[in-house]
Amino acid sequence: MSNLQLRVISAVVLAVVTLGLTWLGGLPFRLLCAAMTILIFYEWTRMCRPVAATGLGLLPEALLLVFVGALVAGLPASWLLLLVAVMVVVTVVVASMHQTSMHQTGQWDASGLAYAAISGLSLALLRDGDHSGLVAILFLFAVVWATDIAAYFVGRAVGGPKLAPSISPGKTQSGALGGAVGGVVAGLLLAAAAGAGNLAALGVVALVLSLVSQAGDLFESWVKRRHNRKDSGTLIPGHGGVMDRVDGLVAAAFALYVIGWISATADHPAQWLFPA
Repeated sequence: MSNLQLRVISAVVLAVVTLGLTWLGGLPFRLLCAAMTILIFYEWTRMCRPVAATGLGLLPEALLLVFVGALVAGLPASWLLLLVAVMVVVTVVVASMHQTSMHQTGQWDASGLAYAAISGLSLALLRDGDHSGLVAILFLFAVVWATDIAAYFVGRAVGGPKLAPSISPGKTQSGALGGAVGGVVAGLLLAAAAGAGNLAALGVVALVLSLVSQAGDLFESWVKRRHNRKDSGTLIPGHGGVMDRVDGLVAAAFALYVIGWISATADHPAQWLFPA
């Protein structure tokens, strides 16, 4: 079986499971977000922590479990955001009390906590529990997945100058452009099918999400290169780790959450994007 075939099979299985839990919403979807949060932080620390790192003990993990419990319980956005801030500050402060090497490890742990928690929080709050939340998540999936697929095939077919050779040598400028076009088209098709009326605004949002998704992909590539890793993990056949699969998604989810927060509320960010 070729690597492409393995990637496609894994992607289809993941998509079916993810879409099923997205359709259910509520607790099942929050549990999915919680699991993703834990796995992202696990892979992050596996990449970024020195083998001999000690000093913080299980403090970051304990803080993350408190956040995950709050996320699953469905606490308001204000409490979840406060928890993220507290986790980061506590980790940085405790790490600063140790030697230089531990201080650096603590900074990576704090960054990982913020990255993992914001990822789960953004997706969970976007989904909310109503029809608007469902459409918002499906819109996000459509844009990000189409961006990923179009960038891969356009990049391979057209080639040309590299996008960021020092970070991710395989990505091309043609792939990035193709991914952006594919993401906008897929987002608009989904929005039109859902009966959204503000297609012009949603087209701009789709473009922003596509670009942010690609930036999130590059960010994770930079983290892996910084720590001499090819993949974040080995959990997903053909894709590597969970971070390798959701790097663009979580970046775009945060961007969409912020847009919805500014335009509506922190607890119901999908209301502006897709009014019920």
